[in-house]
Amino acid sequence: MSGFDKRQKGEEAKFALDGELAFKASVRRNKLLGLWVAETFLSKTGEDAQAYAKEVIAADMEKPGVDDVVEFVLKSLEGTGADLSEHRIRHKIEELNAVAMEQIKTEG
Repeated sequence: MSGFDKRQKGEEAKFALDGELAFKASVRRNKLLGLWVAETFLSKTGEDAQAYAKEVIAADMEKPGVDDVVEFVLKSLEGTGADLSEHRIRHKIEELNAVAMEQIKTEG
C-alpha cells in the first residue's frame, strides 16, 4: 500500500470518527435540552423528564438541522404559559452543544 493510500484511509477513518462524534454529541445535546425544558418549564422530574428528553431526541430525526427540535419544544410548550422564545431555545442548543461535545470527548 502506498503512502497516499495509507493517508487516504487514515483521513476516511477520521472523517467517520468525526461524524460519529458529532452524532453522539447531537443526541446528548438534545437530551440535555429536553431535561432542561422539562424541569424548567414543564415542571417534570425523574422519569417524566427523562421521557420528555427522549421525545426531544426523537424529534431531531425529522429533518436535518435543529429546526425540528425547536419546533417540537415550542409546540410542547403551547398553552403552558412558559416564557421561552425560539431565539432562547436556539441559544441554549448552541450552549448545550459545547457541553455535550466536551462530555463525549472526556468519556472516551
